[in-house]
Amino acid sequence: MTKTIVPASEGRSVRVAKGQSITVRTPEGGQAADFFAYNAENVGEWLSPPHTWVTTFSLKPRPGDVFISRFRRPMLKMTHDTADGVHDMLLAACDHFRYEFFGHKGPHASCSDNLQIAMRREGYEVSVIPQPINFFTNIPVDERGGLSGPKNSVPPGAEVTMEALIDLICVVSSCPFDMKAQGWEINANDAVTELEIEVH
Repeated sequence: MTKTIVPASEGRSVRVAKGQSITVRTPEGGQAADFFAYNAENVGEWLSPPHTWVTTFSLKPRPGDVFISRFRRPMLKMTHDTADGVHDMLLAACDHFRYEFFGHKGPHASCSDNLQIAMRREGYEVSVIPQPINFFTNIPVDERGGLSGPKNSVPPGAEVTMEALIDLICVVSSCPFDMKAQGWEINANDAVTELEIEVH
């Protein structure tokens, strides 16, 4: 087993071979984890939540679900979840423009930048930011399709585990969202904390 710490507001990549499992954990609880995955043999193929919805018939990932690529090929199978299903597959990765939308002035760390930096360390330049799976992110959808981001109550130590169905490069970003936006508590108490990744 290898363990990687994802510092608060940063991102890290890990290689996960077919048959291995990857666990993502929020040690302090309530920290959103933007999760991206690429085919290690062809980074033009990446995990696609929108393509996954039409095979799992669910907007939220659940144990037993198979996550597929934009080419509709199986990439990962979710096998374990102790966050009580509090995850999201709708929100795009945050970026500079998202923070400007909420009134922030100047530079701000983002999941989009974290992904690009992590993939550069792997030797790849990413020009498209895929839709992530946002683990430990509380985004209910109401009966009219409205979205909200109420209090993030994912407990300390909550984790998800997925089995790799092909060789992968996975990237996990500790979402830097710390804006005090009414109804959008992406991270508990508007605080950003570290995450843990284990490959086993």
